[in-house]
Amino acid sequence: MNHLLRTQAPIGDAGWTLLDEEARERLAPALAARKLVDFSGPRGWEHSATNLGRTSPLASSPSEGVSGLQRRVLPLVELRADFELSRAELRDADRGADDTDLAQLDQAAHRIAVAENVAVFHGWDGALTGIGEASPHEQPQLGDDTDRYPGRVAGAVERLLCSGITGPYGLALGREQYRRVVETAEHGGYPLLDHLGKILEGPIVWAPGVRGAVVVSLRGGDFLFESGQDLSIGYDSHDGEAVRLYLEESFSFHVATPEAAVALTP
Repeated sequence: MNHLLRTQAPIGDAGWTLLDEEARERLAPALAARKLVDFSGPRGWEHSATNLGRTSPLASSPSEGVSGLQRRVLPLVELRADFELSRAELRDADRGADDTDLAQLDQAAHRIAVAENVAVFHGWDGALTGIGEASPHEQPQLGDDTDRYPGRVAGAVERLLCSGITGPYGLALGREQYRRVVETAEHGGYPLLDHLGKILEGPIVWAPGVRGAVVVSLRGGDFLFESGQDLSIGYDSHDGEAVRLYLEESFSFHVATPEAAVALTP
């Protein structure tokens, strides 16, 4: 990971361990897409494209009587979230302080996790196609009334079954929708979260950045997230007061089976 230039930062080994552990703790809850799609890699910073196994005909040939095809690949995209930390805080951490102010790292971790979720579930214009926009299914409105959530989710599962897509199934819920689900008990006191889990026979995931909800099959092979460089902290520059750092990753995302998901609008 030489391109991250970590050895040039005024941060010791203990400081880097602290930052890496903090980033992992903050990223893990919010990286919803990775909990519901196939993850491959990491393959390294130099990895630039995912093989699609397809070709496109070339309009011309270098010589008569010969035809040509061009291999098709899916280029990886790069995400980066910049932040800076106080050098005084980092020095206190080296002295053993257990309350180091890493708020800017926490915020950057949340921003890049949200960006990854949006790209995978809703797409990134000009870069990749997301699950929701690729799905050919009608997108019912989830709405604000949680009494209707089981019916909407069951309808999405039934639509997948009619398309020959087996389960179990997972559910990515946007922040507001997740909050409503976890705080709601149905008539008789039965938790809505448990009811939805029985319908899906799979996980329900908090997915900041998702608009509404997305029901996906977890049978495998339908959605591929290929990691080049996994999320890592790199060094940009520093002065007497602050160290400027960033979180960075590279990845591609490919929808192999568009029919294997149903998006539910907010």
